[in-house]
Amino acid sequence: MTDSANRHYNLYNLAAGCHNNERGQRAWASLIRDHVDKLVRAMDAPSAVETLPTDELWARLYPRVTSDDNLPDDPAFGYAPVPAPGLREVLALDLPESVQTLPGDALAQLGDIAELRLRAMNNLRALPVEDHDVVKQDDGATFRVVLGDSFFTASRVLVLDDLAERVSGEGIGPDGALVAMPFRHMLAFHPVVGVDVIPSLNALAAFAAYRHEEAPGPVSPYVYWWRRGRLTQLSERDEDGQLSIVVGAEFQAVLERLLDEDEGH
Repeated sequence: MTDSANRHYNLYNLAAGCHNNERGQRAWASLIRDHVDKLVRAMDAPSAVETLPTDELWARLYPRVTSDDNLPDDPAFGYAPVPAPGLREVLALDLPESVQTLPGDALAQLGDIAELRLRAMNNLRALPVEDHDVVKQDDGATFRVVLGDSFFTASRVLVLDDLAERVSGEGIGPDGALVAMPFRHMLAFHPVVGVDVIPSLNALAAFAAYRHEEAPGPVSPYVYWWRRGRLTQLSERDEDGQLSIVVGAEFQAVLERLLDEDEGH
């Protein structure tokens, strides 16, 4: 949508919010009004980088894993690493009514980007765990789901070791974990520690694809292998939209070793 000042707005999250609201169409008018009010206030407000003290900006700074589609095609975001194809890691400010993704020129006013990322990662680690659950299926599949109102819940994949320790009492082992970030308020993971990784991989792939559909703040419909902070995509959709698992040589070797260890017992 474009307003009279030629400002552009992405209304996908509003559409998703209306679609998913339990009250149905009765809630749409208030949802639309509140969403537009927040968008306009955010657009009209002075830049937080220009008005807030540096210490407060540092305290509000977080890394955010987001889809390429959510970023403008702008060289100002060239600083953002690519954790996996189709994903970017940007730095953003968590403001009272909005999350402001920062281009490189704005970050330059706050300090060195590498140091800012360290501050942002520390802020991410300090976020409370709002809610989490364990999903178990009859075929042996199991995974943990972390949910939160924070826009940076899915971004906790960047500190997965710390998060796993907090919600399960155990860190991620040397073989890493399966992980999915369907949308900004959800992260799901399963440590790769036994043969239940095979049904869990299939379950997580289906879960990620389903929860990504029509969700506010979509991140990725795929499941990944997280190992020492590196993400490798394990699921994809073909031209007909069918979901499939794609396992490379490195992950295949891990699976074969786990199967051999299981048979040895």
